[in-house]
Amino acid sequence: MTKANRGDLFDPQCPTRRLLDRIGTKWTSMAVKVLAEAAPDEVRFAELRRRMPGISQKMLSVTLQSLARDGLVARRVEPTVPPRVYYRLTELGLSLEGPLAALRHWAERYMSEIDRNNRLEDARSSAD
Repeated sequence: MTKANRGDLFDPQCPTRRLLDRIGTKWTSMAVKVLAEAAPDEVRFAELRRRMPGISQKMLSVTLQSLARDGLVARRVEPTVPPRVYYRLTELGLSLEGPLAALRHWAERYMSEIDRNNRLEDARSSAD
């Protein structure tokens, strides 16, 4: 990577942009949070789904596959009928929990202000 790419969100090779493309979904951040709360223990697929209201089985599967491909999550399958599948965060995945927690903290602090600004703008727009 060249120095010019570093920190340039408009460049597809920017590390920040590439990371946000991978982890910038609500499902990814929820999965990391649930797995971080359980760390170092594993969590079964069904338990993850229960702890992430609104996620479909397919979306959870896609999310976990992506996290595993990136090396953020480890997957273990017990050869039972039906198979039991367990997930846990890797060390790399655990290192992501801090930045995601900071983002959650920021959202908890400022989302009411953002919501208020949206309501004011909606009221202005409807008055025009």
